[in-house]
Amino acid sequence: MADSNKDTIGRRTVLRGAGLAGLAGLAGCVGTGNPTPESTPTDSGSSGGGSNSTEASGPQMAQSVEVWGWDVAAKSLDLIDEPYEQAHGGDVTITQIGRADLKDKFKSTLLSGSGAPGASMMESVDAASWVNTGGLRDISGWIADAGIEDKFVKGKWGPLKKDGGTYALPWDIGPVGTFYRRDVMNEYGIDPTSVETWDEYIEEGKKLPDDQYLLNLPTNDYDGLWRMMYRQLGGQPFTESGAVNIHSDKSLQVARILKRIRESGVANDLASWSSAWFTAFGKGTTASLTAGAWIEGTLKAELGDTAGKWGVIKPPAIEAGGSRATNWGGSNLTIAKQVSDETARRAWDYMAYTLGRKESQITMYKEYGIFPALKAAYESEAFDQPHPFLDGQRAGRLFAEIAPNIPPYRYTIDTPEVTKAINTHFRDMMTGKKTPKQAVDAAAEQVANRTGRDLA
Repeated sequence: MADSNKDTIGRRTVLRGAGLAGLAGLAGCVGTGNPTPESTPTDSGSSGGGSNSTEASGPQMAQSVEVWGWDVAAKSLDLIDEPYEQAHGGDVTITQIGRADLKDKFKSTLLSGSGAPGASMMESVDAASWVNTGGLRDISGWIADAGIEDKFVKGKWGPLKKDGGTYALPWDIGPVGTFYRRDVMNEYGIDPTSVETWDEYIEEGKKLPDDQYLLNLPTNDYDGLWRMMYRQLGGQPFTESGAVNIHSDKSLQVARILKRIRESGVANDLASWSSAWFTAFGKGTTASLTAGAWIEGTLKAELGDTAGKWGVIKPPAIEAGGSRATNWGGSNLTIAKQVSDETARRAWDYMAYTLGRKESQITMYKEYGIFPALKAAYESEAFDQPHPFLDGQRAGRLFAEIAPNIPPYRYTIDTPEVTKAINTHFRDMMTGKKTPKQAVDAAAEQVANRTGRDLA
């Protein structure tokens, strides 16, 4: 190990446990231009389409490549490295780094121009900031040669593109569900499947005793809940012209719901991804959480002894008859411009094999619940299989139904400012220092002041 927060995963090693950093639940300077045909692995198209050929022919690829990832995502990548090596040769090493540490570490390599691995995970929410460093390789030429762009859900590409360049290959999306403890709900006569709206869910939560909470409102992640619900309504944080739009009527609707949850007494306030947060779900003292489909894999890894005690429903609607489709998270794989052409070619070949093949994506989905952005995967019977962790529920098909209805969302380089502003002013809202209207207005003004953008 190079340092204490970095673990190398052997090609055939299954990691035990997952870092509590977890997944949160997953868009500039232009790069050097499209890769030339001479730099494109000649079978990258077939590796993206399911070829089991032996070592790729064509321009030379590096013998080995390192790929950075976190939590169950790193474990998922490790499932594919041996099949890839058998089909294409080479040696792939998956290195697990805590989520926050990986983000800091990889962005530092992009800014410094040295130290990057062959490929790294990148959440869509970070894409604009990372592309803006000028340190990512434009892989649009390889994507075109492989013929795989149309194989992914359309909404994934926006944050990954800029000025004609494409800087990552999509991996997963996070169709949102509300995961709940069946045993707790049954004990207190709550039927989550009968719930349609958040107001109904709050009322059901009032059946729980004082020391039992329906859900959690983490003080460190109000922005995540807000973004999920705002997107559910079709809200956009920025208009097409770039104006700040987080004080819109839709945003105010979300703020009011979150405030009602707090005032109702049905939620606790444990920091997300903390040991206390996991403990509460393990004991059932927090009975549900709303998150991307990927959270099942994290719950399985961290709380394996609760298998069979969970279920999942579509997230409650903001209003009766409203949409119950939204997204939380989603990652991609990207290549730093600084790595050699040979390393980049090997990284791309592994990426296309891992993310562009239905078989690879299904393997990762079945083992860890990483929900693919590759459309062909949804045809698999794997999405109709019972989930033992969810008491046999066929949750995959539920998420496959949600996925096509997820509204698009506009990430920009100033998305981190939105995150900071929402968290800051929603904390004031939760403590009674601001009304919901004052909170969204103050958040919008803060983003506008710090970014020089106009208010919508």
